Amino acid sequence: MKCGEATVVKNAGSHYLLSELPAWDVFPSVLRGKVRLKASEITNPIAVGDKVKYEWADDGDSAVITEILPRRNYVIRRSTNLSRQAHIIAANVDRAYLVVSLYFPEVKLPFLDRILVTCELYGIPATIVLSKTDLYREPAAEEIAHFKAIYEGAGYKVIETSVKTGEGIAEIREACRDRVNLFSGESGVGKSSLIKALDPSLDPKIGVISAAHLQGKHTTSLYEMYPLSGGGYLIDSPGIRGFGLVDVEKEEIAKYFPEMLKASADCRFIPCTHTHEPGCAVKAAVDAGLISPERYNSYLGMLEEDKKFR
Repeated sequence: MKCGEATVVKNAGSHYLLSELPAWDVFPSVLRGKVRLKASEITNPIAVGDKVKYEWADDGDSAVITEILPRRNYVIRRSTNLSRQAHIIAANVDRAYLVVSLYFPEVKLPFLDRILVTCELYGIPATIVLSKTDLYREPAAEEIAHFKAIYEGAGYKVIETSVKTGEGIAEIREACRDRVNLFSGESGVGKSSLIKALDPSLDPKIGVISAAHLQGKHTTSLYEMYPLSGGGYLIDSPGIRGFGLVDVEKEEIAKYFPEMLKASADCRFIPCTHTHEPGCAVKAAVDAGLISPERYNSYLGMLEEDKKFR
């Protein structure tokens, strides 16, 4: 019986597409029942980017996933308030590109900060992609500069992009080369258009690899990996609405704000919650303008939302 190891490149509910990367030769698969039961607290036992062991079914038309190999990292969230289950967005990611729009729709900084905390928690480098800048650059020049100051001050790269003018597209395309890259963001931020601009051969709204093997299947999700013509791979995720933190205690949240972690070394008390303690270096840095009040308020919100989101 033929068997091997492959990467999950599409999650379509109870069916998956696999490919033995770096070769791109996709084939359909299903998950063996006993493997599914091991991840009862996860809504999706297998995520795009997972490396798995498989063997071919007796009919030879599809493979059976027999084992999920250990993940190097992953992006995970709670999808609903008070939910005990979590959803893995992608696994084994080299870099996450978080696509936001300053307007149309307006960026929600606490939402963005939760994703960034999750990337820090699991050791995934993150880049912020500011989309649609051609729509508001001139009237919102100060707002753009302020947004970039917040996140570049926290240590993140911010790339301004416009699908219409091509700004920033080549830079992202080159950075994606030879890596597995996750693109994520809220609905309406222009992520699909950005992906199409990065590689015109792709159409993330339709899916270039789904028709041959999954025609007629009921697909409940759109998580999918694409090969980039310039090299590397891109994982596209559906627009995200809620993002609750997983696997992080509220006492540890500050560690995943890089600018707060750096400042906290000078706090008078350790541990310090950075809320009420005297001699708190983080609060002093906020007062001095070294840490943005927006980021600090996001942190306070995560502390308050402990019961709501986790």
